[in-house]
Amino acid sequence: MPTPTLSPSVPLPAAGARPPVPRRPLGFPVGEGAPGPVAVVVGDRLDVVRTAEVVHRLGAAGLLVRAGAAAGSAAGTPAGACVDVAAPEGPRGRVLGELVTALTTAFAEHRPSAVVVHGGGSAALAGALAANAAGLHLVHLGAGLRSHDRRTPEEHHRRVVDGLADLCCAPTAAAVAALRAEGVADERILLTGDPVVEAVHRLLPDDGTQEAVAAALGLPSGYVLLTVDRPEHTDRPALLAQLLTEVSTLLDAGTPVVVPVTASTGDRWREAGFAPLLDRCTVLGPLDPVQAAVVQHRAAVLVSDADGVAEEASVLKRPLLLVRRSSERPEVLGTFATLVPGGLRLASAALGVLAADPGRWRAVPTPCGDGSASRVVVEQVVKLVVSA
Repeated sequence: MPTPTLSPSVPLPAAGARPPVPRRPLGFPVGEGAPGPVAVVVGDRLDVVRTAEVVHRLGAAGLLVRAGAAAGSAAGTPAGACVDVAAPEGPRGRVLGELVTALTTAFAEHRPSAVVVHGGGSAALAGALAANAAGLHLVHLGAGLRSHDRRTPEEHHRRVVDGLADLCCAPTAAAVAALRAEGVADERILLTGDPVVEAVHRLLPDDGTQEAVAAALGLPSGYVLLTVDRPEHTDRPALLAQLLTEVSTLLDAGTPVVVPVTASTGDRWREAGFAPLLDRCTVLGPLDPVQAAVVQHRAAVLVSDADGVAEEASVLKRPLLLVRRSSERPEVLGTFATLVPGGLRLASAALGVLAADPGRWRAVPTPCGDGSASRVVVEQVVKLVVSA
């Protein structure tokens, strides 16, 4: 398979622009005996953002499968069909087992010709296992990303999915090198760039609309955006208290903090004795994808425990403090992102970033590619389907 050359200097179309949705991608078979749709499995907001342009380009040939946390949401762009696969909360093994069972049932009913999964979440692993059991072509977006931290479940998930995938869509040259080091054959590897480039650019509206969204949400100027809601933080009172103490220090220094919270996240803050801290922050409810893009873009500093936000930060040209022990995005570390394990000294790190020249990040190209990833991925998916 060809390896496209990635160039961060290629201009993107105007923000918010979107070509007409094709009935089917060019070359996709039609008529009697044509193959089934291409199932795109999404499990959370990051999956939704990164697969949106792939789903859009698949058009009527796409089957959007909203699994786990994404089930029942408004996630995704229009596809040929959409199906929800719910999963219970609970131990990871139980969630995985039920997701695999439910996805196996969904694939048997809708008879896709190929399955596309993204990242290393439970939905990606369950989708890969169900596709493998059904003998379906499997495509992995975000293949080859490695943190080399075996304490994180995503590290294990990604390796399993890459081992099963017919096509490993690597977002960067480092991801390609990681796949080759693990013995993945070159014919299964394709350097595509990351669809996040197109997705974020499409979601971000013009300046006037951004101003309107910011006013409606009550966003202050020069704020720190805090999205820390992974269980390893929210379910560990001592660690959560450590992190929130740092947030309190930021507020004491006069830095506004914006926090999108779910009901469960708010409950954790209160249980840790930090209910008054919520009152000092700008608290936002659930955000739609456009609102989320605006809130990220207008932040002076991003603070998150979601590793995938590093890619979004590199597209939006925003500094990120990553509240994690490790990252599978090494190209972003040292430029846009800095690791702050457990939130230790988070306040001083954030204040240091706020004092830096913002032009420092605007001058750095994203390592995520030139904005052609979704087109390249869909073209290769069509080749897989046609060659079957």
